[in-house]
Amino acid sequence: MQDKPVALITGANQGIGLQIAKDLAGHGFTVLVGSRDLERGEAAAREVGPDAHALQLDVTDQASVTAAAERVGNEFGRLDVLIQNAAISNTKKQPGQSVEEYAKTTRPSNVRLDEMRAVWDTNVFGVLVVYQAMLPLLRKTPGSRIVNVSSGVGSLMTNSDSAFPYRAIFGPVYPASKTALNALTVAMAIELEPEGIKVNAVSPGFTRTNLNGYAGTETVEEGAREAVRVALLGPDGATGTFTRWKGETIPW
Repeated sequence: MQDKPVALITGANQGIGLQIAKDLAGHGFTVLVGSRDLERGEAAAREVGPDAHALQLDVTDQASVTAAAERVGNEFGRLDVLIQNAAISNTKKQPGQSVEEYAKTTRPSNVRLDEMRAVWDTNVFGVLVVYQAMLPLLRKTPGSRIVNVSSGVGSLMTNSDSAFPYRAIFGPVYPASKTALNALTVAMAIELEPEGIKVNAVSPGFTRTNLNGYAGTETVEEGAREAVRVALLGPDGATGTFTRWKGETIPW
């Protein structure tokens, strides 16, 4: 087992995931840049620096996840932080189509089930697959933790407020996938609390990334802050929380 702490970030070849990798490398971590495309992951790892290593990891492919977990165990022998960042917002949105226009095509009454399944496969089931594969490594590392990158648009309480400005876009595809991710976060936190492994969800805010066609209002540096803060929580830090920067609680 190597001495330096190890952090794995899924979907880290671009956007918030890449920035999280840079920030954690700056905090002394060996960073594993999870990427579906290994070449893109290798390019991102070079951008992060000498303490970064590309890891081929497609969260929708069980064989890929299993192989990644084996490599982490064999080459590094530990996993201190798992940041579940990989996500997609859609597969059917048309070029130039606004989020509001797309949302009208994904109401419960008209959503295509293949669209919902594709997004949930990455955002929900992919998170659980990676969790199950990496958990043995996390359990061997004292003080390990998991950060699930969620979104405020998944909050049921917030969307129940008629004054919430994004309420009209809540639907079964991306927003509800984040609601389900929040439920998984609570379930994981309950399971691992007796072992001292912290599991928390964070919202990066409306960040300019490929996920939203770069329509966001915040930089990736701002979007990465809360995930990094929670990843670095000490032994007395919270578990089972849903927060945005700086530790502001979001209702489930």
